[in-house]
Amino acid sequence: MTTFLLRRTAQALFTVWVVATLVFGLLHVAGDPAQILAPPDMNQIQVQELREALGLDEPIWVQYGLFLGNLLQGDLGISYYNGRPALELVLERLPATFELVLSALGIALVAGVPLGILAALSAGSRLDRALRFVSVIGISAPTFWIGIMLILVFSVEWGVLPSSGRGGPVNLVLPAVTLSLFSLAFFLRIVRSSFLEVLNQDFVRTARAKGLPRGVVNVKHALRNALIPFVTIAGLQFGQLLTSSVVTETIFAWPGMNRLVLQAMYRLDYPIILAFAVVVAVTFATINLIVDVIYGFVDPRVRHA
Repeated sequence: MTTFLLRRTAQALFTVWVVATLVFGLLHVAGDPAQILAPPDMNQIQVQELREALGLDEPIWVQYGLFLGNLLQGDLGISYYNGRPALELVLERLPATFELVLSALGIALVAGVPLGILAALSAGSRLDRALRFVSVIGISAPTFWIGIMLILVFSVEWGVLPSSGRGGPVNLVLPAVTLSLFSLAFFLRIVRSSFLEVLNQDFVRTARAKGLPRGVVNVKHALRNALIPFVTIAGLQFGQLLTSSVVTETIFAWPGMNRLVLQAMYRLDYPIILAFAVVVAVTFATINLIVDVIYGFVDPRVRHA
């Protein structure tokens, strides 16, 4: 198990380095932040002085070497616009994004998994067809449209839920539901498909032939094996929600890090974008490491793969 953990940790660190390097390279072909920061009346000499002050006049390999050295120290630069450490700004917004993503994932798990099991157990029935139809709508409907419709109904027409901002639990309801619908529908379809596949396996038919109660067969034998691949999918879905919540955060004025980095992209605020990329890469790598460990306990064969 120790070798398994060390190997996965090394892979996670390598992934963070690759992501940070790619983002660094792409940012340096996207444009010149000095030209955007400079006022219209600033001449080229002053723009060059600004570029030197930001450290953008050095060759790219020098900038990259400084970036790696600072990265190892947790220093990702100062925001061009806020004048504060970029990593500090991103980490300030991280709890709001985590709150939104974890709430959305919780809704998706609590609703999607039981509905997927129900659809599998009633395969071919009207209930199964209805649930599959709902899942198609949930996967296909754009997030921004869902958010706007929820605001229109619950905030504008009925006035029972706030439409923006972060406060108490009531402020979390609409953005969490909006963000959760795709994952809920996705989980429903994945669990249904996996459960149906396991129900047709020989060991399940053998358990039934032994006369075991249907509930015991479905829960102890079929469900446990059907949920093994779902562990990986749920972990990856958390990472996807973490980066795809930008639309939800924008619609509901949620003060998360995705909204911050969207503003930084418009301004070419390199340190904020780099800090965001590193935080997301570390989060992804940590989640995948945790999922791998859980998977290793659930299915010991994975440790020796």
